[in-house]
Amino acid sequence: MRGLIRPALLLPLLLVAACDGREESAIDNIANGANSTQVENNVRAEAMALMEPLNPPAPGTPGGLPVDPAPIAEGSIEPDSAQGAAQVVQGYYGLLEEKRFEDAQDLWNPEGAIGAQDDAHFEARFRGFSEIHANIGAPSEPDGAAGSVYVTVPVQVYGRIAANGKPFYTLRQVVLRRVDDVPGSTEEQKRWHIESIGAYVPPPATDEAANGAEAAKAISMTDGMARKTP
Repeated sequence: MRGLIRPALLLPLLLVAACDGREESAIDNIANGANSTQVENNVRAEAMALMEPLNPPAPGTPGGLPVDPAPIAEGSIEPDSAQGAAQVVQGYYGLLEEKRFEDAQDLWNPEGAIGAQDDAHFEARFRGFSEIHANIGAPSEPDGAAGSVYVTVPVQVYGRIAANGKPFYTLRQVVLRRVDDVPGSTEEQKRWHIESIGAYVPPPATDEAANGAEAAKAISMTDGMARKTP
C-alpha cells in the first residue's frame, strides 16, 4: 500500500518542477536513474529556494530588537553573569533550530510547568513550524530577589509556518533565574534556567528619553506618524 501512495504524493511535485522552465526537470532525473526519494528531496529543496526569503526586521525598526547602546565587552563570559544568561537563550533557540527538543527542554526550570512537561507535549509546541531561528538581544541587568537572580533577554524569533511556508516574525522575552549562592544550593540550581517566555515588553522610558520625546513632539506634529509601532 505504501508503494502505491508514494507516487501519487510525488506527482504534484513533479508537475511543479517540470513547469518552471528548468533544463533538468524531475522527469529527466527519473529517466537518468534517480530514485523517487532523491527526486522528492531535490524538488523540495528547489521549492524552498523559491519561497519568500526570511528577512527579519532590523534592530531599531518596528518588529526589530531594541538597539543596545553599550557594546559587549570582549573576552570570556562568566557563566553566572547576564551575558551568561543570554548565552543560555542563544543555546536554547539553537537547539530548537536543530529540532533537538528534548535538549532544549532541559534548559527550562525542571520544577516549572514547562520544564516538567513530558517530551511529546513539549515537542508538540513547535509542530506548526518548519523552521525556527532567533536573534538574541542584550540582556537586562541582573535583578535579585529572595535568594534568586533574574535576567530578561529580548529575542527576535523568526522562521516558517509548516502549513504554507510563510515567514513569521515575533518579538519575545525570556526570563531566566538562578539561585544566588544560597547556602546548601546545588551547582545545578546556581545555573541559569528559563523561567518563562512571553511577549516582549519594552523597558520603561528614562527621564532623558521622555524629555527627548517631548522635544520631538514640539518640533513637528507629524513626527510621531513616521514612528508608529505595530
